Amino acid sequence: MFELFQHSLSVFLAFLAIMNPIANTAVFVSLTGKEDRSFQITIATRALIISFFIILVFAILGKTIFHLFGISLPALRIAGGVLVFIVGYQMLHGKSSSMHKPQETHDSDISVSPLAVPILAGPGTIATAMNYSATGQLIEIIITVVTFGILCMVTFLSFIFGQKIVDFIGESGLSIVTRLMGLILSVIGTQMLIIGAFGAIKAFG
Repeated sequence: MFELFQHSLSVFLAFLAIMNPIANTAVFVSLTGKEDRSFQITIATRALIISFFIILVFAILGKTIFHLFGISLPALRIAGGVLVFIVGYQMLHGKSSSMHKPQETHDSDISVSPLAVPILAGPGTIATAMNYSATGQLIEIIITVVTFGILCMVTFLSFIFGQKIVDFIGESGLSIVTRLMGLILSVIGTQMLIIGAFGAIKAFG
């Protein structure tokens, strides 16, 4: 039971760090700040629903994808660990990861791009979801999906009250939060890398 709780906490912290609701709220406000309340709610809802289903697909089909491309679990954990570490390392400098940073777009539906992809369900988020559900066990998939769903609800609330949050914590507060989330992500990425390396040594050694 304790191991299950520990695993759930690890998944929650990983998603919390990589989604970084507070920092992403600043992005949401910059994209929708001039729009009315109903439009903001519509955009936030659509973006988070799309993000949830993207992660749901990768969490459920992760093991199938491994078999299809002949990918081993240690290989995923090593690659995912490196990817998550890079995202965390960039965030340690007080900036959003370039992999989760919105690019200039001419798409009128900002809920799809850049909000859903790559900000909310970017490469680092997908790698995290696949890593924690990679064994294909039902309980791990459920924990991954439910935890991401909880973070989606937290992010939704952050988006809806975004302007108040940004005004309250200010630029320096955003920088501190981003750096703290970056530190957590760097540690999680390193742990994923170590587990993957030991798994590879055990499998091929």
